[in-house]
Amino acid sequence: MKVYAVGGSVRDQLLGLPVKDRDWIVVGATRQQMVSQGFKQVGRDFPVFLHPKTHEEYALARTERKTSPGYKGFEVFASPMVTLEEDLSRRDLTINAIAQSPEGEIIDPFGGTEDLKNRCLRHVSPAFSEDPVRILRVARFAARFAPFGFYIADETLTLMKNMVTNGEVDALIPERVWAEVIRALCEDKPSIFFEVLRQCGALKSLFPEINALYGVPQNAKYHPEVDTGIHTMMVLDRAAQLSSKSTVRFAALLHDLGKGNTPKNILPKHSGHEERSVKLTKVLCKRLRVPRDHRDLATLVARYHTHCHRAEELKTSTLLKTIQALDAFRRPERFEDFLITCLADSQGRLGMENSSYPQIDIFRQAYRAAAAVNTKKISKMGFQGQAFANQLWQQRIKAIKRTLN
Repeated sequence: MKVYAVGGSVRDQLLGLPVKDRDWIVVGATRQQMVSQGFKQVGRDFPVFLHPKTHEEYALARTERKTSPGYKGFEVFASPMVTLEEDLSRRDLTINAIAQSPEGEIIDPFGGTEDLKNRCLRHVSPAFSEDPVRILRVARFAARFAPFGFYIADETLTLMKNMVTNGEVDALIPERVWAEVIRALCEDKPSIFFEVLRQCGALKSLFPEINALYGVPQNAKYHPEVDTGIHTMMVLDRAAQLSSKSTVRFAALLHDLGKGNTPKNILPKHSGHEERSVKLTKVLCKRLRVPRDHRDLATLVARYHTHCHRAEELKTSTLLKTIQALDAFRRPERFEDFLITCLADSQGRLGMENSSYPQIDIFRQAYRAAAAVNTKKISKMGFQGQAFANQLWQQRIKAIKRTLN
C-alpha cells in the first residue's frame, strides 16, 4: 500500500500558508490491514482511520455513487483496487484534489495547481452537483481565500445555481448548515460566504430572513449605503475586525433582521424593528439549532442595540434597566460582547468605518459605577427582600449619575 498527503494540507503548502492538519489517503490497503497496524477506525459509513500515534486521519481510497437526494445519499466503495486518481476525482474543488507522495512528488490530475496560480475555485467534475454541502463549502472557501484574490469559476457558479433550482439544498440538515456557518463566521471576511450564497440563490432557501434585507432602504442620512442587506454585511465584516468571537459575529449578522419585514408604508423608517428582529432571530436559531450562547447574544443585540446607540439620550433609570436586562452584573464578558457588536453596527456604515462611538463608554462607565455599589453594606443596614432591591436600585442610580455628570 502507498500513502499520500491530500487536500487542504497540500493546497495550503502550495499557497505558502501554515499547514495545521494533514489528511492522508491510503491506496492499495484493506480495512483489516489498517486495523492490524494499530489504526483505529472511526465512523461506520466511511473507511477513515486514526493513526495510532499522531491521531491524524487516514482514509482508504474510495469512490462514491449517488443513490438518493441530499448530502447523505451516497454509496461508498472502498477497495485496494481504487486508484488515487479515482479518489481525487470525487473531491469538490480542483485545489483540493491535489496529492503529494512521500517523496514530495505533486500528483495533480485535474489542474489544481494551475487554478491555485490563477486564484480560481473550480469544481472537479459534474459529480460536484450530487452533494449540496459543496455549495456551502465553496462559499466558505471564497470567504477564506478572498484576501488572496480567489474567485469562483463561472461554470461552477452556474452548477451551484442549478443545484439550488433543483432543490438539492432543501435536503441539508440544520446541523450541517450550522457547521459550515460557524466556520465561515471565523474567516477574516465572513460576508463573502453569504454573498456567494446569495449569488447562487441558496441564501433565499437557507437564510430567508437575511435574504429579505436586500433591497430594503434605510434613511440615507444615517445610512449612506441605504440598502439594509449591504449594511448587514458591512456590520458583519466590521465585527470580524473588532472581535474573533463567533458569537459577536453571529449577533452582528442578525441584529437588523426585523428591517426585512418593515411595513412598506413607513419606509425608510424602521419603527419597531427591534422586536421584529428578536422574533426572527428566535425563528432562525430554532430552525438551525443554533447553540444557546450564540442565540442569546444575538437576541439581546437585536432587542437592545438601539438603546446603546441612544445612550446619550437615555434616562439614568433606562440606562440601568438596560444593563440589568443584559444581565451584565452576572455576565460581564457577554455585556462587553454586546457593546462590541453595537460598535460594529455603528461603524458598519459607508464612510463611517472608523467613526467615534462615545455611547460605548457611557454604558461601560454606567456599568462600572453600578457594579461598584457595595451590596454587603446594604445588607448590614438591615435591608432584605424587596427593600434590599429598592435600596440597591437607588444607590446604583446615584452612582451612575455621579459618574456621568
